[in-house]
Amino acid sequence: MKKKDLLSIADLSAAEVGKILRQALLIKSRPAPKSLSGKILALLFEKPSLRTRVSFEVAIHELGGYCLYLSPEEVGLGKREPASDVARVLSRYVDGMVVRTFAQETLQQLAKYSKVPVVNALSDFEHPCQALADILTILEKKGKLKGLNLAYIGDGNNVANSLLLAAAYMGLNFSIASPAGYEVSDDVLKMAKGFASESGSRISLTDKPEQAVKDADVVYTDVWTSMGQEAEAQKRRQAFAGYQVDSQLLSLAKKDAIFMHPLPAHHGEEVAVGILDDPRSVVFDQTENRLHAQKALLIEIYGKVGRTH
Repeated sequence: MKKKDLLSIADLSAAEVGKILRQALLIKSRPAPKSLSGKILALLFEKPSLRTRVSFEVAIHELGGYCLYLSPEEVGLGKREPASDVARVLSRYVDGMVVRTFAQETLQQLAKYSKVPVVNALSDFEHPCQALADILTILEKKGKLKGLNLAYIGDGNNVANSLLLAAAYMGLNFSIASPAGYEVSDDVLKMAKGFASESGSRISLTDKPEQAVKDADVVYTDVWTSMGQEAEAQKRRQAFAGYQVDSQLLSLAKKDAIFMHPLPAHHGEEVAVGILDDPRSVVFDQTENRLHAQKALLIEIYGKVGRTH
């Protein structure tokens, strides 16, 4: 298999996304195959993590591979040495890199100079692994994807970008409510509209949460202030006032709607206190599905390739 990086959810075709979802559901119901036996993967993290690190480490272990965690202090991407050099060094040692970084440009540099596949485990621009787990959760809970209404409330951030692209790929209608200045990327929106024209998905943007949530099958939100944006926290709280998901907002969705959040959650900000424990919440099932979706992704990317050096 040709070297295949996953820097954006758009690096996968709709058929590949479907294949990963089917594989993830199979893996969830039976012992995982040892598809990474003999493979060594490096987790190269610039940002702290709970779900991403643990789910990837467990996935690699259960698939029979070996995981090497590299902390920010050990590597110093762009400080101690440039990403291009790090990529060329690690390519001589490992079969692949899973990278959690601040800048999409860092991923692009790593992928450009790496001889082994690079996976985006989060950047400032996209979070494709989260989107795969999200779509898997919706499929599992609703039994289908095409034609469902997904409402996203809040910041047009990396999670929103990837989720919009995945939804457009798979035929989900996507409605996002964001305050002015915090919308999804124009480039992502343009790409998503192209995917939607093929899948039949409808995309709508609004600044009114109530409008986005009306008749939604899925209500989704994320933090107002992401890592690296702490200096903007107060400004963002003011901008997002009125964008909190609470029981009243959820009541505008369909009666059988589910609520999702990628975590960590800021209780009392983007979510009202207690919403994660609401019967409509599938947040912790969604968290678990990071493990299963990533196992399927790892098999797709690394299970058929070895070292190229």
